[in-house]
Amino acid sequence: MSRISALVATTVLIFSAFAHAQQTPAAPAPAAAPPAAKAGASDAMDGKVAHYGAKFNGRKTASGERFNAGAMTMAHKTLPFGTKVRVTNLANKRSVVVRVNDRGPSTPDRIGDLTTGAARKIGMTKAGIVDAKLEVVGQAKPSAAKKGSPRT
Repeated sequence: MSRISALVATTVLIFSAFAHAQQTPAAPAPAAAPPAAKAGASDAMDGKVAHYGAKFNGRKTASGERFNAGAMTMAHKTLPFGTKVRVTNLANKRSVVVRVNDRGPSTPDRIGDLTTGAARKIGMTKAGIVDAKLEVVGQAKPSAAKKGSPRT
């Protein structure tokens, strides 16, 4: 009987210590980051942008649109498709408004990829990668074409 009593006493002590540990106030948890806001007219971010070009011509972008290296479009990791963004080359202050129609870049240190046409407008084709400011300026107007409608 003494072995059972000792086992019960040990179990009670362990349970007691565990219950006490659960009641001890812990250090306050760090404040959670606020949820990401939807893209609005005042959203801006700085970082590196690159350009991607003709070798992708005709391929489908993540939005389903065909890639056109001469168009004023860009790839962005999170902004909704159709978002209009002013991209400013911080080295020369030249800017262009582009529309997000693709996802990327896959390189973690960049915030966007521009088409060659947009890159020319801001004078970055020789550099390849530049520091830039991205500012959300609006949403593209919805397309007049409806899905499933015959082409004319």
